[in-house]
Amino acid sequence: MKKVLPSIDEWLKEAKADPMAAQVGMFLVHNGVVRQTPKARVRQGLDDGSLVTGMEFAYDAVKVDAAIAETYKMDGIYYVKVWLNEGLLEVGDDIMYVLVGGDIRPHVIDALQFLVEKIKTECVTEIELK
Repeated sequence: MKKVLPSIDEWLKEAKADPMAAQVGMFLVHNGVVRQTPKARVRQGLDDGSLVTGMEFAYDAVKVDAAIAETYKMDGIYYVKVWLNEGLLEVGDDIMYVLVGGDIRPHVIDALQFLVEKIKTECVTEIELK
């Protein structure tokens, strides 16, 4: 069952009202989307001619919370928020939103990269449907 999408505008309002907001000089948002091109083709160049028609998506909330906590330990990171969809998703559906706020660009970019990678490799199950 797909979840209701968050409002990034509302997320940013919340983030800017956070007690640590005065420390933040940059926010970055990641929006992962179900794509038609299979992961094997994009990541490894393997093309079996198939196209993705959808995805079964699930996540472990405890692992996600741990990944968020680990991200907060990174230099200059003061705000993190994550939303993950679940269930049977279609091409074009949102898989995840991640918002990271921190002091300077290199810290925020590194933290966003770290957190999205950690979620994708350790916290979720994605089954491409063809």
